[in-house]
Formats: sequence, structure tokens, C-alpha cells
Amino acid sequence: MTIYGYWRCSTNEQDQQRQVLSLKQAGCDQILGDKITGTSDWSSRPQLLKCLNLIEAGDTLVISELSRLSRSFMGMVNQVSDLLERGIHIKTLDGRLDTTAMPAEITMLIVSILGYAASQELDQIKTRTAEGRAVAKARGVKFGRKRTYTSFQADEVVRKHNDGDGMGTIAKSVGMSRSMVQRILREHKQKQLLTT
Repeated sequence: MTIYGYWRCSTNEQDQQRQVLSLKQAGCDQILGDKITGTSDWSSRPQLLKCLNLIEAGDTLVISELSRLSRSFMGMVNQVSDLLERGIHIKTLDGRLDTTAMPAEITMLIVSILGYAASQELDQIKTRTAEGRAVAKARGVKFGRKRTYTSFQADEVVRKHNDGDGMGTIAKSVGMSRSMVQRILREHKQKQLLTT
């Protein structure tokens, strides 16, 4: 019987290291992981798919918490059900689930509760993020790519375009790409439309 460890984190390197260290301390024989968002499905997690192909009946899958598998209610319930049907044990390091020590009915009840909680937490995160963006926008915070050219360069691009110079000529003379010149002219046109 093999003990497989699986970690998942979105971007934080420290979170990954913390999970890997915990899985090593839990005695995992093999540790795999993906750096991807919790809302992703199994098919977009190459290391999880590899783990699921390697793991066999009687083996144990160890994860730091159940939300490492999925943050959606249905995703969590379906994934745990699939593993249990294959005879694979699941253990979380937060102590909330250990299928080696509880009957299947209790396992599914716990998974349903944890799945619901994870789903609600994700909804709250999305709501808070949207509210935060709205407040920041109201304060004048600009989102998206930062401007990589000066006002002088933008004025030069517009002047040269008005003089009849082509995109390639303008790009060479001001030292930027054609796509940047097009972007400046597009933004200038939008400003003119707003002020007329």
C-alpha cells in the first residue's frame, strides 16, 4: 500500500512549501502537486491526473485539506465519491477526514458539509474581490496594463499620424512597436470621442 501526497496552490510559493513539508512529515511515499486555481477541474491538473493514474485500491491519498481537490461543492463530492468507489483512502492533514477510520456514510456526510463550506467561502472571496475592485475604481484606481510610454511620446505619435506618416515610420522614429503606436492612436481616438 502506497501513500500518495498531493498539494495544490494558486501562486504562493510559501503555501506550496508548507504543504510539501507537511506531506513529507505525514509519511507520503510520493508527492505530486499542481500550481493552479482551486476552481479548476481535474482535467487541467496534470500532476493530479498522474497521481490518479498511479494510485490503486488500498492506497491512501493525503492532502492538507479537502479544498485542495476542489473548491466547488459538486466537484468535491464527485471526486471523493470516485476515489472511494475505487477503494482508495483519503486523509486530510487538518484532521477533518480519514476514510480509514470512518464508515462511508459518515465520510460522505463530512464531505458534503466541507464541500458546502468551501463553496460558500469561494463565493465570499469572489464577492469581496468584486466589491474591492468597485471601491478602487470609484477612487480612480486604473486596472489593466500600466502605460509604458510618456505623454511626450504619445503626443509625437499623434502629431506624426496627423502629418500622414505610416505606422512603421512612426514606430521607428519614436522607438516603439507598431502595436504600441496603434494602441496610442486607438486611445487618442477614444478620448476624442468622449470629449465631443
